[in-house]
Formats: sequence, structure tokens, C-alpha cells
Amino acid sequence: MRQACPLLIILILLIPVAQAADHSGIRITQTLAQNDEQNPNAREVVERYFEDELMKKHETVAKYYEDEAGKSRAKIRELRGMLAHYEEKSYLYGKKAQDLQAHTEALVRKYEEAAKADAREAASHRQIALAFKEKNHPDSKTQKVSIVESYGSTVPLK
Repeated sequence: MRQACPLLIILILLIPVAQAADHSGIRITQTLAQNDEQNPNAREVVERYFEDELMKKHETVAKYYEDEAGKSRAKIRELRGMLAHYEEKSYLYGKKAQDLQAHTEALVRKYEEAAKADAREAASHRQIALAFKEKNHPDSKTQKVSIVESYGSTVPLK
């Protein structure tokens, strides 16, 4: 009984909140309908705003993936330097030299795959952002650079 009492109180307190949530959707729909009557372009303006926000988010995500690809490429350069050292000075590492070389080669492959995947993701998000930009700002002077060529990727362009 003691455990049920606080639960019952919480449920009683949440009932008005749930009812308000049900009515908020109706109010939003009514407000949109009123705005459509007052300004027939309101929906287009709102849609354009949200598409511009989506474009910015896709550009931000593309930048993130470009940065990650850059970090992977830097790590590849570092690992290749280590690999050259292990190959040149294998006598310093004894029996472990071949293990170190194989492990480093595997890491290089792993980071190369990660860099390619990140570049593909960046290209994909840049492509989506460009589509939004062309849709919402057709008169702006955007340079149409082949995303595939700039990233060295095989992402199909639409």
C-alpha cells in the first residue's frame, strides 16, 4: 500500500499534463491553418527555413567526416614511418620484428579503409547539402565540382 500511494499521486499529477499535450497538437494545426489563410507563402517560407537548417547540418556532418578522414590519413603516415623503421631495424626487435611489421601493416589497412569510408560519408553529406542549396538558392553562384573527383571516392552522383 505504501508503494502504491506515491505512484497514484504521480499519476494524478500527470493527468493534466497529458491532456495539455493532446490539445497542443490541435493548437499547432489551427495556428498553421490560420497562417496559411493570412499568408499563403508561410508554409514555403517555413519549409525553406528548415531545409536551410538541414543544409547547414549536412555541411557540418560533412566537415566532421572530412576531419576524421584527415586524422586517419595522418595516422597512416605515422604508421608507415613506424613500418619503415621496423623493416630497416628489424634486428633491434628480434623475434617480435615480424609480428610488429604484420600488426602495423594491418593497422595501415584499417586506417586506409576508415579514411575511405569517412571520405565517402563526407562526399555523401556534401552532395545532400548541395542539393538543398540548389533547390533553395537556384540563383546563387555555386561551383559544381565533382564530389567524386575531390574526394577520390566512388560515390555515385545523382
